Amino acid sequence: MTPFSYSRPGDAAAAVRDAAQAGAAYLGGGTNLVDLMREGVERPSSLVDVTGLARGITERDDGGLRIGAATTNTALAADPLVRERYPMLARAVLAGASAQIRNMATVGGNVLQRTRCLYFYDHAARCNKRTPGAGCDAIEGFNRQHAILGASPACVATHPSDMCVALAALDAVVHLQGHLDGVNGARTLSFEQLHRLPGDTPDRETELRPGELITAVELPPLAMARQSTYRKVRDRASFAFALVSVAAALEVGADGSVRDVRLALGGVAPKPWRAHAAEAALRGAPAGEAAFQAAAEAELSGARPLRDNGFKVELAKRTIVAVLRQLAGGRA
Repeated sequence: MTPFSYSRPGDAAAAVRDAAQAGAAYLGGGTNLVDLMREGVERPSSLVDVTGLARGITERDDGGLRIGAATTNTALAADPLVRERYPMLARAVLAGASAQIRNMATVGGNVLQRTRCLYFYDHAARCNKRTPGAGCDAIEGFNRQHAILGASPACVATHPSDMCVALAALDAVVHLQGHLDGVNGARTLSFEQLHRLPGDTPDRETELRPGELITAVELPPLAMARQSTYRKVRDRASFAFALVSVAAALEVGADGSVRDVRLALGGVAPKPWRAHAAEAALRGAPAGEAAFQAAAEAELSGARPLRDNGFKVELAKRTIVAVLRQLAGGRA
């Protein structure tokens, strides 16, 4: 492991000043970063510990929630307001990792964990994320776990977070603080804007500027989110990344038609995948099997599977339909 310096600033302004130096990285729970440092994939020269900042969950005046970036995954999943108002988020967090990891991992760190696959860790393999321009061995290699939506010839890895799929479905907003030209500044991004598709630059995974720090994630008031859920399909019941996951909220009117819907997918794309095509197909349609299947077909019509992961297309369709059927039946 490369030697590094360490600081533990007392506030966000000091943190972004410390992180302004070249080679600095923010340290949350370390469940992803430390692993990558151990494998020699990440080699920061300085670690800025932000675990003491922006911790806790507060209710906004409008009924939404503000979640401090240093809040642990365990605290997030156990929060009574999260469980009551946004059950898909609590369920996504609990599906995401072991209890030990949830106790350490932070919301900000989870949001910014690297999009990766096994080739990302293998120094003998070509990986455009690790070495831009090197190529991508996953495209012709073992690619069962890889993306069927939003990938590019440069990268086919999938984003690993369960929490982020729920945050994408819930229209979350990310609060950022940076240090540019000697001046501290704050801004916000919608969650859907935060993560980038790989295109020609898969090493650039987010729209964060150098040294920017996530200070909080906000959830808007969304009454329909009370009727929401998260379903994860994986190879084994214990800790594993999703083959396909679905975060969904559904509001059905008195006439039996879909009044509103939120839908996002995990395990299928290089970023949390908001299912806009499926949502558009569902709004105003009868809340039944035919509409659910048509919506799933609309969302997966653009899928481009690789040699080993064509099964994900049908698996994603069936999981979407099953989750919507569950919600329409009032069994969130």
